[in-house]
Amino acid sequence: MTSEIATRDETAVATTANAVAVPPIPTELAQWVESARQASLLAQSLAKTSFAGQFRGKPEEATAAILSGWELGIQPMASLKSIDVIQGTPALRAHAMRALVQSKGHEIELVESSNTYCKMRGRRLGSEAWQYVEWDIERARLLGLLGKDQWKKQPKTMLIARATGELCRLIASDALHGMPWVAEELGDKVMVGGTEFTTRAPLAVAAITAAPAAVETTSADDSSADEDDTVWENDDDPEPALWPTAAQPGGAA
Repeated sequence: MTSEIATRDETAVATTANAVAVPPIPTELAQWVESARQASLLAQSLAKTSFAGQFRGKPEEATAAILSGWELGIQPMASLKSIDVIQGTPALRAHAMRALVQSKGHEIELVESSNTYCKMRGRRLGSEAWQYVEWDIERARLLGLLGKDQWKKQPKTMLIARATGELCRLIASDALHGMPWVAEELGDKVMVGGTEFTTRAPLAVAAITAAPAAVETTSADDSSADEDDTVWENDDDPEPALWPTAAQPGGAA
């Protein structure tokens, strides 16, 4: 009996020694998982309402939008209205990107704007040097953008959107994390594996955490996300207050 007990003890010791230790889940990751669970519960309720917009009836995509916006500092309801998903790539609308960059203390100003020309300037918090970005109709023509419906309807708005994306990436790319594109920049027609797609793909967590995938567009740097007028800015509308406590230096672009 004593020999059998000794054998079992030795076997247990050997098994324990050979076992692979499972590291504990990092506190930050555990907190993120809990946040994701809470976001999912919220999204399930919001997705049943018209307030969810393009995410109505899509609680999983709404959850991902809420989480991605939260990491940028955007409140859940604002995330549903500020993030568009185009061909699986999440993108901020131009007004939301300006608000995000300005909330970090960086300055963005609209210097000149018309149906044929847009000039914007910006500078990082603490910097004295201004960075300038210009977009005009000729530049859009060379990129093959003028045939797009939104460029025909709203050339002034589209020029501002293009300038916004370029300027924000130039002065505050760190504030944009994995969402460096404005929705107005991403084309409504892309070529993937020789097939043309015109509809939006669902937002997945992988699309949030990974860099935007390179796709071949029908024309270089194509623009015009969706013909739904809700995607495009109205120059007469005030900027949404996504971050009530944040200062808004400089002129509103």
